[in-house]
Amino acid sequence: MTKSAKIPDLSQMPKQPIKRPFHCRALVMPHSNMLCLAAVLDPLRAANRAAGAQVYTWDIATPFDAPVELTTGLTVPANPAASLPAPDMLALIAGFNIASQSTAEMQRRLLPAIHHAPLACGIDGGGEILARCGVLHGHRATTHWEDLEKLETNFPDITVVRDRFVQSGKFITTGGASPCIDMMLHLIQRHHGRSLAESVMRTFLYDPVYAGSDPQSLVSVSRLQRRSPPVARALHLMEDHLEDPIPVSEIARRCGLSVRRLEMLFQAETGSGPGQTFRALRLAEARRLVVDTPDPLQNIAVRCGFNSLPAFSRAFRDAFGMAPSSLRKR
Repeated sequence: MTKSAKIPDLSQMPKQPIKRPFHCRALVMPHSNMLCLAAVLDPLRAANRAAGAQVYTWDIATPFDAPVELTTGLTVPANPAASLPAPDMLALIAGFNIASQSTAEMQRRLLPAIHHAPLACGIDGGGEILARCGVLHGHRATTHWEDLEKLETNFPDITVVRDRFVQSGKFITTGGASPCIDMMLHLIQRHHGRSLAESVMRTFLYDPVYAGSDPQSLVSVSRLQRRSPPVARALHLMEDHLEDPIPVSEIARRCGLSVRRLEMLFQAETGSGPGQTFRALRLAEARRLVVDTPDPLQNIAVRCGFNSLPAFSRAFRDAFGMAPSSLRKR
């Protein structure tokens, strides 16, 4: 483990030393990510192994009396949550097609499990499921970065944050699998101390460099945070200003550098300049919106910092070899 490794902190969660096995239930929705399921359960398994005792137990539940298919095609056997006793922690795992899954009947099934669990976690899209069940009113919450804007728009009574994971009352929400591992490490530390949590980290060769309150990033900047913090800072600024791009000179000023120095650092670390990188980030987000959403192209152009649809289409064609309208038809 390097000296930079740290277990992210959820300072509002009280210390919870426990004397009996702590029971976690992974409630898996259809089209969930298998990595998110592993991020919940594998740290608990590793904690038992490192502790030499069964300090955690778990089960896997489904919302109905029917098997659930994951995005990988693997199937979780039917085990309806409504027929099971309340766990110490409910981890609600969701991924795609959340709106179509959140029927009135689904919410009716999920609400008792959510209410009876002392700790309820929304993993990846699970935060949106909790929101659709109406339990996050007045709370802070996060979800995967691709869905943050949708969550904020659809649920104005929730304070949506871009944090990797966040706790509010008995609810914890995470932005995906990696932040979920960070959250589980924190939970293990709260229950059994830092030594056991670090043993779990070593088991997975896992070296977290983020706190829960760190923002979710569109690009991987963990290496850059160690090698070149100014470049990592510049990338975060770019991500924060996709819709209203700020000049490279302003980015350099906020990073405490000259434009020339920032250019040199970007060339050394990424192989391209900050202006090129910023444009590539905006176009990558535009491509995701073209493919994954029904948003009008004009709206996508504005959201990604282009002042006209023709300018956006030209830049998109140069980057991806076809116009956004052609890609959407494909």
